[in-house]
Amino acid sequence: MAEKSAAKKQSCAQKSRKATTKKKKQYDVSFYHDWCKACGICMAFCPQKIIQADKNGKPAISEMEKCVGCRFCEIHCPDFAITVSERKRNRRQNDV
Repeated sequence: MAEKSAAKKQSCAQKSRKATTKKKKQYDVSFYHDWCKACGICMAFCPQKIIQADKNGKPAISEMEKCVGCRFCEIHCPDFAITVSERKRNRRQNDV
């Protein structure tokens, strides 16, 4: 019985190591400023607080790499002016 639990613990440890080596997904956030009325809802709902107002009061991303892809801004935008998409990695260095 003790051997099974030890093997199970070891397998759980291996799984957790694999999970930590997984690369974090990255996201791109696009704003359609022609549609945006600068209501500030996206700034209020962002859990990472990375959406800030620019000099015109329109939303802008301060640190794109901190986006977790929760899509709260996209869901709550009354003007459908925000799109969140997963960033695709280039397969080769010379890809454009």
